[in-house]
Amino acid sequence: MSLIEQAAKRLAQLRQAGVEFPAEDAAPSPHRPAAYVTPAALPAAVPEARPASGLDDAANHQRLVDAFQKAAAPPEVVASAPPVAATAAQLVPPASSKQVFIDLMALDAKHMITPDQPKSRISEEYRLIKRPLIANAMGRGAAPVANGNLIMVTSALPREGKSYTAVNLAISIAAELDKTVLLVDADVARPSVLNILGLPPGPGLLDLLAGGSVTLADVLLRTNIETLTLLPSGTPRKGATEMIASDAMVRLVREMADRYPDRIIIFDSPPLLLTSESRVLATHMGQVVVVVQAERTSQAEVRQALATIDTCPVRMVVLNQVRAQEESGYGYGYGYGYGYGHS
Repeated sequence: MSLIEQAAKRLAQLRQAGVEFPAEDAAPSPHRPAAYVTPAALPAAVPEARPASGLDDAANHQRLVDAFQKAAAPPEVVASAPPVAATAAQLVPPASSKQVFIDLMALDAKHMITPDQPKSRISEEYRLIKRPLIANAMGRGAAPVANGNLIMVTSALPREGKSYTAVNLAISIAAELDKTVLLVDADVARPSVLNILGLPPGPGLLDLLAGGSVTLADVLLRTNIETLTLLPSGTPRKGATEMIASDAMVRLVREMADRYPDRIIIFDSPPLLLTSESRVLATHMGQVVVVVQAERTSQAEVRQALATIDTCPVRMVVLNQVRAQEESGYGYGYGYGYGYGHS
């Protein structure tokens, strides 16, 4: 039997099985998803069918094959598909949330973490940094940590690399097979998360705190990193920094923690010694990462910053911009340490 005859026979089988074929050049129906029909769904015996007249063999073959592949799946086949259980990686924002595209090649050019990045010094360093954070967030640490999935990234002073660290940490954790991450830009006085990611500003945290009809789903940004979602700082307004210390912020943090209990939420917050808002925010966190710039921030300033968050269960210090002598390095690196309570 020739290819044309085989295709014609399958076409007849599909028609007898109740499959409707779209007219040539017609747009697909919005009410029935396109699908391939497997031989298992076909009846055992059907009448012989013949190719259309007036067309050569090649045209007949292509027409029948195209029609076969564009066939809509019978309703009973679609309806009988078994349900798929939701996993942590599928806990994504509502479809109504805006989708944005992060240029991963541009991040890689800036020596930042990307999900598909081959083994490198910076990716290995962030693996070391994130391991204790993930363990505490998932309840696998040395001791139970309340709100362990709420992680604040801050610094003692401005321009120590906290936002850079927050973005890299979020992407590194999002690269895990079973983890989803929400990155919140809570440094509303000097927001930089979207700028680092090459994205334009938009509504976000401040719009939620201001009240009105704006909902969390309205301002969340889904990214092309499937397990990473962003909450921008939002529209600048008077009294923005005070909003971070408001009751509305406390309620929002609780809402995010309750709505996404299996998600790690990272807050890029203002520096600890610059304003008091970050200290208030730290009281609702399970873990705080303090970024310290090497050869710039004094030990006294680090001690003072840590003293402002001494009630936080876990405090980790990340040493940023350490000079690296290895030829394979980028010229900077990270050191880390962490402890519980007042350690």
